Amino acid sequence: MRLSPRRPGAHTERMSVIAASGVVQLDEFRWMLPKEGGMRVPGILFADRALLEQMLSDRTPDQVKNAAHLPGILEASIAMPDAHWGYGLPVGGVVAMDEREGVVSPGAVGYDIGCGVRLLRSRLTHADLEGKLDALADALFREVPCGVGSTGGVRASGSELDRVLREGAKWAVSSGRCWPSDLEHCEEAGTLADADSGAVSPGAKLRGRDQLGTLGSGNHFLEVQEVETIHDEDAARALGLELGGLTVMIHCGSRGLGHQVCTDHVRDVSHKLAGWGIALPDRQLACAPLASGEAQRYLGAMRAAANYAWANRQCITDEVRRAFESTLGQSAERLGLSLVYDVAHNIAKFETHETSAGRVRCLVHRKGATRSFPPGHRDVPAAYRATGQPVLVPGDMGRCSYVLVGSQGAMTRAFGSTCHGAGRQMSRTRAVKETRGRDLVAELRGRGVIVRYEGRDTLREETSEAYKDVEQVVRVCEGADLCRIVARLKPLVVVKG
Repeated sequence: MRLSPRRPGAHTERMSVIAASGVVQLDEFRWMLPKEGGMRVPGILFADRALLEQMLSDRTPDQVKNAAHLPGILEASIAMPDAHWGYGLPVGGVVAMDEREGVVSPGAVGYDIGCGVRLLRSRLTHADLEGKLDALADALFREVPCGVGSTGGVRASGSELDRVLREGAKWAVSSGRCWPSDLEHCEEAGTLADADSGAVSPGAKLRGRDQLGTLGSGNHFLEVQEVETIHDEDAARALGLELGGLTVMIHCGSRGLGHQVCTDHVRDVSHKLAGWGIALPDRQLACAPLASGEAQRYLGAMRAAANYAWANRQCITDEVRRAFESTLGQSAERLGLSLVYDVAHNIAKFETHETSAGRVRCLVHRKGATRSFPPGHRDVPAAYRATGQPVLVPGDMGRCSYVLVGSQGAMTRAFGSTCHGAGRQMSRTRAVKETRGRDLVAELRGRGVIVRYEGRDTLREETSEAYKDVEQVVRVCEGADLCRIVARLKPLVVVKG
């Protein structure tokens, strides 16, 4: 990682505000928080000036600095341009730990373990759904359970749930909910190895037994979208995306099971820090040395929860296909509802990366950050290896989302990572307050977006103004060579909890 600052230039007045925060500009899209106090590495913020000012307005830089205190951290504590205040590590944070000297921090993975985004393509165009979009919205809302505590998609308990936790999306093959090609186009083929269902508490299993195939609430969603703009024709062709074609994007995770896994293991390790000789500025970053039994138990449970999340998105995919079939009277195969890719953004995985000390095997925590491997990388599915790993970046329900592919710069600058979405810029409480009296359904209908939702406050919490501009976020990521823009997707139907 090259961390030399740029020469001073224009924008002196605005830069004085930034300089007062102690941030040093490295280049157009990177800013450094120099080492101070107990920081073991500097902090790196990926942003343009406007996004940097937003980060400085909350405590994102403080959390980046706090994470830089973690034992065994390599190179830098990193924040993506969509980063915002979170639990321990900011949402949009990336930290990599040396395999021998490092730690694992449940708070740096996140509560919704394995949360991620899945994109389906189709042979349909907007014209094929003329006069049928409302019926499709109704069918999707009926088939995919959503809302706080939603249940009823697929029930799995006892030994069947243990299979889900071990096998992930592969479990769905035996029940007919998965096409073989789905697994070929999924990060890790939809299953993390070495998952330990025995490290998942009875309470977590109880919460997860009847939540498979459910969307949940909050920022989770299901969207029918139209490919509005193609930026890279060759990459789009490799991904099977055509101008005017319809896609379906699914964003959700491990539901109550993953949340409970995080809760259980944060509690477990937070009481043992002193015994390990670990001092941290924020106990929300509570961690365990990788060689410890506590770390091994958490990693086994985390992998199991991530597998649950992949199985959950696979079950929802089956429900989406059924909704299209019932609305259009044709099979999902004939409609071409095939998986483009599925990528997680709340996960920790062992990977090998080049660092200033040479090639190192490390545990990369990505919390609200997406893997972004470049062309030629062996972990990219064969179909996309010449193009680079697909990166799926949701925006907000009133504007757009993006499809990108990984770039080499992600490997040298961010441990193979990039952004995961637009990133919040407004609290949920403030969003609800500021949208009182507005008919958001009618406003979205005026933009050509049909909405189905379970809770009105959830709709207000997720209003477009609550999010940063995803176009600005992906421009920074492309400018920093973390990924390359392929296509812009316009929402047509949105289903939210």
